[in-house]
Amino acid sequence: MDRKEKLLTIGQFAALHDINKKTLMWYDETGLFKPAAKNAENGYRYYSYRQSPLLETILLLRELNVSVAEIQKFIKMRSAESLKNLLEKKIKDVDAQLMHLQAIRKTLHSHHQNMVTLQTIDLSEITVAKKEERCLVTVDIDKDTTFEKEVELITAETSRRRLGRLRDASYGSMIPIKSLLDGCYDSYTKLFIEIPLLTQKAGLHIQPGGTYLRAFHKGDLSALPEKYREILTYAKARGLTLTGYSYEKGINETVAEQIEDYIVQIEIPVLTQ
Repeated sequence: MDRKEKLLTIGQFAALHDINKKTLMWYDETGLFKPAAKNAENGYRYYSYRQSPLLETILLLRELNVSVAEIQKFIKMRSAESLKNLLEKKIKDVDAQLMHLQAIRKTLHSHHQNMVTLQTIDLSEITVAKKEERCLVTVDIDKDTTFEKEVELITAETSRRRLGRLRDASYGSMIPIKSLLDGCYDSYTKLFIEIPLLTQKAGLHIQPGGTYLRAFHKGDLSALPEKYREILTYAKARGLTLTGYSYEKGINETVAEQIEDYIVQIEIPVLTQ
């Protein structure tokens, strides 16, 4: 007898596929996957090795969260075309899951880096740092934009672009360098939202990669103008030309209990030759 035609007990067949016997029993009861033979006297189930490819397909689909009803429908109309279509759909789902996990990883890394920064920074120091290009979702604001309106704008933009929850993002505010050079330290023109792994760049603000001045401010935000004066003095003394926008972002919101502990990171692009 061909070995592939030899019948295996339910225990042997379950062990062969590294599953529980109860799984095979349930598949039988639901009509999803029937044994090759069943003993009429004692009800013992027996399986053929030739059934293995179908069972492995079912196990794969179940692992991909395909419903029993969907699998039953596929089995009734089983063909290369139907399996191809089903697998294409699941590949898209897996790709989406991978993107989500990558976004979570990037968010975790960002929070971790913020905590490392908190433990090592000298708040009085202004440094030169390198940054990679980032894509930011922005909303326009001005001096008359209320906090309630800012929340409304961010919520609307998040929903419009289907960005997910803000816990997956970092966000902050932007002020043009021209305003700072003119002594206008509260002329914020944009709020930004950075979502990990944005796939669509159309209509986004590109924060350029390159050299940045980086500084930190702790405490009441009304004292931020003094920090900006320090930054401008630092840049002038070193012949550095600042360009674009200043990007402000809180880095300890999750651990700061009061406004006096709140730390803002300031990053400003430096024009290079």
